[in-house]
Amino acid sequence: QVQLEESGGGLVLPGGSLRLSCAASGRTFTTGWFRQAPGQEREFVARISWSAGSTYYADSVKGRFTISRDNAKNTVYLQMNSLKPEDTAVYYCAAGFKLSSVAVHYDYWGQGTQVTVSS
Repeated sequence: QVQLEESGGGLVLPGGSLRLSCAASGRTFTTGWFRQAPGQEREFVARISWSAGSTYYADSVKGRFTISRDNAKNTVYLQMNSLKPEDTAVYYCAAGFKLSSVAVHYDYWGQGTQVTVSS
């Protein structure tokens, strides 16, 4: 069993930045970030593999968000720049053993952290 704990959410102005952290109690193959806005389905944001560090992003965040990992701390980060109001959502960290962008392929989930982009 792997436990995930997210942190770093908050309220930010449009165009601003936030960095989310996901601390894991154990190691899996892939860690991803998903988000869910009110009334919408959970959507993929970004993922990173622990071994090779390969990354993949949703088109909606490509060029603005960066996912990275710190092996020593067993922590994955999501640096979010040029934030837009449509980025407002609860952001979830997820971990699993498949290189996937599909939520059902992830075995462990954090509790989520709220990101609100508003003036």
